[in-house]
Amino acid sequence: MTWIAPAAPPFGGSLVADERTLLAGFLDWQRAVLVGKCTGLTGEQLALRACPPSTLSLLGLLRHVTDVEREWFHHRFRGTAVPWLYRRDDAKDAAFDEADPATAEADHAALLAQWQSSRLVVAAAQLDDAFDDPQRGPMSLRAVHLHLIQEYARHNGHADLLRQAIDGQTG
Repeated sequence: MTWIAPAAPPFGGSLVADERTLLAGFLDWQRAVLVGKCTGLTGEQLALRACPPSTLSLLGLLRHVTDVEREWFHHRFRGTAVPWLYRRDDAKDAAFDEADPATAEADHAALLAQWQSSRLVVAAAQLDDAFDDPQRGPMSLRAVHLHLIQEYARHNGHADLLRQAIDGQTG
């Protein structure tokens, strides 16, 4: 049986909540939008590339943001040495370059599991908790949330174009 990407997990929340709830809610919304662009597609469709020489695909985006979440919430914010799932020192773009339809279901599941892990790793932290980012200097958890929101939003634009090229759907 061919795996088909399921609907995005439910998300929502108040638009008049406290800052922490709003940031987490907007991040969850952007997360769900990306996964929603994949709903109903097979692994083969998810792995379709945009246009040569680009290796951009919906599956590559799922894999990429899985590593992005690990990098920002675990590695940078918490200082935990977590391994990349896809990126390697010898292949920075492996999330895209090595996207394989045969692993689409596992890659999709890894992203959803990463979301939960990211939520848990910052659950007890305050938005003002900070770390020293080697490229940016001092950075707060608030800024990490904003960075991830913009990261997903940027890639959701890519995902719109990729999905439209597959079957004409946009969202």
